Parts: sequence; C-alpha cells; structure tokens
Amino acid sequence: MVTRIRGAFNDVSGTAEVDAADLSNTKVNITIDVGSVDTRTPDRDAHLRSADFFDVENFPKITFVSTGLDEVEENSYIVNGDLTIRDVTRPVSVPLELLGIDRDQNGALRAGLEGKRRIDRKDWGVTWNTALDSGGVLISDKITLEFELSLIKED
Repeated sequence: MVTRIRGAFNDVSGTAEVDAADLSNTKVNITIDVGSVDTRTPDRDAHLRSADFFDVENFPKITFVSTGLDEVEENSYIVNGDLTIRDVTRPVSVPLELLGIDRDQNGALRAGLEGKRRIDRKDWGVTWNTALDSGGVLISDKITLEFELSLIKED
C-alpha cells in the first residue's frame, strides 16, 4: 500500500428515469462488464478478472439498482441503491453533484454528474491479499469508487 492504483471499467451501460415531481421515485440501473476492467497493466488486469478478485467467469457483471434519490442541497444528490458484486448485494449511498445540463453538439439534452464513494471490498467477497515484508498488506480493503456520468435524454 505504497501507491494508488487507478483503473476503470470501459464497458458501462445504464438508464435513469428521473421523476422531477418526486425525486424519490427516480430509477437508476447500471450494469458494468467486469471483463472491461483496465488499469493499464495487462497482468494486473488479468489478475483482477481471476477468481482471486472479480471472478469474471462466474460473475461477469456488476450491477447497481437504485432504491431512491434525495436532493441534499441544490445540485447535490444522494442515490441510494443495491450494489451487486460477485453475487453479493449490499445497500450503498452514492453522493452525486450535478455539473450542468445543456444541449450537446448533436442537439441532445445532456446532464453531467460526478461523485465518489469509499467502500470496503471485503463486504462484497473481494478478499484476496498478500502480506508484505514490512508487515503490511499489498492491497487496502478500502477502495474509492469514482463516478463520471453523462446522461442523455431520450425522447
């Protein structure tokens, strides 16, 4: 744990049905293809796909299904929902900040949001680690999920 490793999932899809009259009725569904994990190090990515971590062969998808949305203050929201990794489903709350809403170059109405949330990977059965000579461990149990969302309104 002497360096921070950044990675991304390159295959993410989802929908959001926003109920402007009652935000608590908003529905968000996100699906992540776990095999698309990318840390820019092929050997590490292969290890992350293995049974030691995500076990892509048996659990190819990570999903998030919202259970509610709350406006905390102007342009700040908390999305509550169920996160499923390796067939383990646990509730999480994700803070999101609305960056803006505008029309893109194609005329589509687009909203941008960002947020982050720390979780304990062990809560979802991702427990692999190895001891270091210094007495520590190679990988922190706490990981930070970062979200950069671009929502496009469908007619």
